[in-house]
Amino acid sequence: MAEGYRTIFRTKLRSLITGAIMLFIALAYESFASSYSIRVAGPFVGDIILDNIPTFHLNFLIIEGALFAIIAIIALFLAKPRYFPFALKTVAIFIAVRAFMISATHIGIYPNQLVSDGGPLDIIAFRWLDLGAGYFFSAHTGLPLLIALIFWDERFWRYVFIALSLIFGVAVLMAHVHYSIDVFAAPFMTYSIFKLSQYLFKEDYALVEPVTKI
Repeated sequence: MAEGYRTIFRTKLRSLITGAIMLFIALAYESFASSYSIRVAGPFVGDIILDNIPTFHLNFLIIEGALFAIIAIIALFLAKPRYFPFALKTVAIFIAVRAFMISATHIGIYPNQLVSDGGPLDIIAFRWLDLGAGYFFSAHTGLPLLIALIFWDERFWRYVFIALSLIFGVAVLMAHVHYSIDVFAAPFMTYSIFKLSQYLFKEDYALVEPVTKI
């Protein structure tokens, strides 16, 4: 693995720096967009699914589960450095596109939505990572699917992250954290972002290009 790091840093240092800058800008933009979307949010709207199910208290899965998933994703990329340049840029585009979408969508919070319990992990999730801000589209659903697409040729990780995407998608609906359209649109948005990244960053994707095209 150490040799893998040396190879990546020697041949892709400029790409890694570019990806890191893109990710920093995307996270800053997301923070601004989240604050803006909360400030200008209008009234809530009806939802064919949420209107017909009670609110389930799934804080542990949606908050702690999401934080652990993020940690696992970071650890996975650190263990497989050849994915790093492409992943940095792709995740940055995902965050930036979603930030634009939530700043353009001013729908209010659905009644009886899951709220923070005030624990330390909740503070990290709600204040630092903005897990409770913005609706369209669902990052809980989209980000694990994006990782599955990046690791598509590694069957185990593909299935793990597809499963996480499905679990989080159901959970955020049951907790009334997202409207139905946010969850159902997330796979289409995510796949489009992945294909855009493939096109924009061909050289980085060549490092991880699967045998089977997707």
